[in-house]
Amino acid sequence: MNGPKRAIDLYGTVFIEYDMKIKTGEEEKDDMQLIDGLSAIDDNGVWNYRAITRRIHGDSGAVDITVLRLKGAVEGTVEVSISEVKCSFSLCLGCILNTLDEEICLFDGTIGESSVLERSVVAVIMGSMDLKFRVGSESCTSAQVCSFQATHHGVSTQQIETDFALISVKVTWSTLR
Repeated sequence: MNGPKRAIDLYGTVFIEYDMKIKTGEEEKDDMQLIDGLSAIDDNGVWNYRAITRRIHGDSGAVDITVLRLKGAVEGTVEVSISEVKCSFSLCLGCILNTLDEEICLFDGTIGESSVLERSVVAVIMGSMDLKFRVGSESCTSAQVCSFQATHHGVSTQQIETDFALISVKVTWSTLR
């Protein structure tokens, strides 16, 4: 190559905005501000399969955040509804992705009546996503796994019948563009 040489270097930067509060009162205006800010993370060391954890300091404390950038991922919106509740029970819902070694906790609490859990959104590289339900009482706990194949668009549903209730799971898939 003769003449001047040029190169363009494009960096992908991810911006994460925080507005975290500590609930202290009945109304939102009574809550204490924990963190209000923005983080910029470039793609050095944040590609597939390598999560990084950073501590973010705020006015009223600190929060540890773990981030992982997934190339070619899709978004899975997980909706769980619980019906036909026979008695109060504990429910722990974890998400296991094909790219991470650890389980992501989506819900951990007690169910006393028919309800719909808050929606959870996870990023999944094409492949499988397992939702692990640990259902039980003080004397007995069982685990059941629902497996879903990630797709670019669409809806996947499954039902789990337990001794305590009927659990319906819906995952809506969409691209992250």
